[in-house]
Amino acid sequence: MSVKAKWIAVDWGTSSLRAWAMDAEGHDLSTASSDQGMGTLAPSEFEAALCALVEPWLSAGPTDVIACGMVGARQGWIEAPYHVTPCKPQSKLTKAPTTDPRLNVRIIAGVSQTQPADVMRGEETQIAGFQKLNPNWDGVICLPGTHTKWVQMSAGEIVSFQTFMTGEMFDLLSTASVLRHSVNSNGWDQEAFDQAVDEAISRPEAIAARLFGLRAGSLLNDLPATTAKSRLSGLLIGAELAAAKPYWLGQSLAMIGPKSMGDGYAAALAAQHVPVTRTDTAQMTLAGLKSAYATWKETL
Repeated sequence: MSVKAKWIAVDWGTSSLRAWAMDAEGHDLSTASSDQGMGTLAPSEFEAALCALVEPWLSAGPTDVIACGMVGARQGWIEAPYHVTPCKPQSKLTKAPTTDPRLNVRIIAGVSQTQPADVMRGEETQIAGFQKLNPNWDGVICLPGTHTKWVQMSAGEIVSFQTFMTGEMFDLLSTASVLRHSVNSNGWDQEAFDQAVDEAISRPEAIAARLFGLRAGSLLNDLPATTAKSRLSGLLIGAELAAAKPYWLGQSLAMIGPKSMGDGYAAALAAQHVPVTRTDTAQMTLAGLKSAYATWKETL
């Protein structure tokens, strides 16, 4: 059955593109995805990449498209200027240049923080989706990922946030450092992870030494690769939790992120007796895109 979209919701990251065909009542009729992320495209190539994915959903007249993510970065389709905290998670839309008369594309702005300097793109839409589904919620939202974010919310606004490169550090250390020889495993040692989290929270200043200890342990004591990998993850997440303690200690905490990334954070926080409300990333993203579209239409 052919689908014609009333409007199209788009989540466009660095490595992937995902779109939903939406009807007038806000129901998703179909979904499609590709590997045409921002990182593979020049600014002049975004329109063609989008058309290739959503062509079957387009009508003769212009179809509204609401997009979030790195598509609005400086290296993206067009830069969608940041909105500065404190602010609502979705406050601005930027029109993207198009030549196809069937497209009317708007990109959601990211959020920036002046001091200390920080930025987000895409997460603001997930946060808006969480708020839409959880009205009047105040507290902290953790968004685990390559660059994990801790976001303080109050009265519907992003008050402050902090980004940690923990996921990227794990990837670099496990694939491009001397530790790559010691952590090559697909297994998992929960006890080793938990112990490493405790060590890092207790003494985050010692993390660099403990990291090299993984290599030394494998050379001298036959430390299993599974244990070393689990300890590496625990040390990095524990150091992050130590630094982010003002965000999670005594706060209502929600988590938006893929299960593969969120499980480690949830386990580490549970060990600190911090309850976490887990949510689905795709659901929050789509809810946020729907919220942005509804707000935009109200202003026309």
